[in-house]
Amino acid sequence: MSDSLCCQVQHLSHLYKTHLAVNQVTFDITSQSIHGFVGPNGAGKTTTLKVLATLAKPQSGKVTMFGMDVATQFKSVRRRIGYMQDHFSIYRKMTVFEYLDFFGAAYGLSQAERDKTITDILALTDMSGRRDDLITGLSRGMQQRVSLARALVHDPDLLLLDEPASGLDPRARIELMEILQELRSLGKTIFISSHILSELSTLCDHVTILDRGEVKYTGTIGGLVKDQSPEGAYRIELEALIPEVETALRALPGFVSLETVAQSNAYRVRMEATPRNPTRLLEVVFQNGGQLKSFREDVRQLSEAFMDLTQPGVRS
Repeated sequence: MSDSLCCQVQHLSHLYKTHLAVNQVTFDITSQSIHGFVGPNGAGKTTTLKVLATLAKPQSGKVTMFGMDVATQFKSVRRRIGYMQDHFSIYRKMTVFEYLDFFGAAYGLSQAERDKTITDILALTDMSGRRDDLITGLSRGMQQRVSLARALVHDPDLLLLDEPASGLDPRARIELMEILQELRSLGKTIFISSHILSELSTLCDHVTILDRGEVKYTGTIGGLVKDQSPEGAYRIELEALIPEVETALRALPGFVSLETVAQSNAYRVRMEATPRNPTRLLEVVFQNGGQLKSFREDVRQLSEAFMDLTQPGVRS
């Protein structure tokens, strides 16, 4: 395994009775990256995460974590990963400190090590003032922070997070994302499953898109939007759509296609890649009475690329 990779998933497949949940899934996780893992409900994300977290064995294929096989060396793998489920586990009647202390002891940390580690983690997650509060009395956002703190208590190299922002209000989500960025700056690698595409697009540098058990894309965010963005395409946003502008754009030499962007006064215009003259597009807008709000080369957002790569409906 390359030093730049902390995990390699190769041709992973997993079957539940007659249901093929994961089919020949292959991707890598780069060390010290934040890697988004996205897909519709039923895509196979949770099954894949359970295999990575050593909670399920690969039925076929191979998963290597830090050079170790997760199927045969799972005890050693567990020392280097932290897994956060999409819902808070039991132990709600413990205080925050008792909960973290329990898991620190389970990982073999001495009392002195646990005291220092818990103090540092509570400071990192901004939970120092809640140290002696019962978990059951905490808000959903605070409980998610405690769950993240628990995944950090043994100082893992890789964090596996399953929908960590699920059910959080906007402020709590933003604060959680800030914590994850801080963890990456401290050298952690983060693999995060989430449905909140707008936040993943700014948080992550790599992404894997899964649909119906198969990988549709894996690589950098920049590579994804570039692959999904047609060459020679521009986005023209106006104060109001004017039929004369559309007619004139369609009449331009090199015109390929035009579509109206949903829920906006914008056109997505595609011209032949060469020769390309975006200035002529602006001239047409002004000459035909258009009031320009914005003009840019059209680059697909993560949400648009996701919709292009995945199929509608829930997998049966």
